[in-house]
Parts: sequence; structure tokens; C-alpha cells
Amino acid sequence: MILDANLEFSDAQAVTATAISTNVVDLGPVTDNVTRDIGTGEPTYLVLSVDTTFTAAGAATLTAALVSDSTANLATSPTTHATPLAAVPVASLVAGYTTAVHLPPGNYEQYAGIQYTVGTGPMTAGKINAFITKDAQLYRAYADRQPIAGNA
Repeated sequence: MILDANLEFSDAQAVTATAISTNVVDLGPVTDNVTRDIGTGEPTYLVLSVDTTFTAAGAATLTAALVSDSTANLATSPTTHATPLAAVPVASLVAGYTTAVHLPPGNYEQYAGIQYTVGTGPMTAGKINAFITKDAQLYRAYADRQPIAGNA
């Protein structure tokens, strides 16, 4: 998997309370078009992975959404484009937990980033990675429980 530092939103970012990603991607200056569609063309993925296991005093949850906005702080009127983590319980947020979604087409404003929302928090520890890549490693091995012919 190839990572582009310019498309990395979070690199082992500690998320203990609601926040935006450490890095916000500037999709380019606004000229005649106030929005652009970055999700069309060849498939690209938004990947989120837990770097350090999350902990909380209670039953906290984490939601992560890809948003875009006209301002770099993503606070004016953010548009949500994807929600790859939707109220995931703290017990599931262990190191190595990874999810990926196709980058959706849509009208993206100038700045894009991840909005992390901690529910029933705060978290007491936990770090996350988030980035856009063209070749997400999504392979999973599954037991098929089928005997091989002649060996049953």
C-alpha cells in the first residue's frame, strides 16, 4: 500500500475527545467552482486504522466522518461525505482494527478532513491513522470449513 503524506489526515493521532484530524487537505484554491469531485475516476479508498488500543472509563464510542468545508478548521458548514466509523464501541477499537471505504463522489469544498466524534466519552487513550490511498490492503482470510477431496 502506497501512502502519500499529502493525503494523510491522521498519523497516530490521539483522539480522547471530539476533534478534527491533525491534517486537513487543501484541495486547491477556489476559483470559478466552489466545489470539486475527488471521488470519481480510478477507485480510491479512505482507510482508518487503530494504531493504539482505545480505552475509556465507560462505554464510549467513536465516530469518524470524512467532511469538507470552505474553511480549514472544518467548522463553518461541513459537508459529510462518508462515515467509515459509526459509533464503534471502545471494546472494538483495538490496535490493528481497520476499515476502508471507497472515496465517494460528491461536491467537495476546498478543505477535506476527518471529524472524530467521541460519544459517551471521554476516551482515556487511543490513537488512530486516517489516509486516502489508491491500493488499500483489504484482503481477509476466511475459514471455509470444507474438507479437501480425498482427505475427508
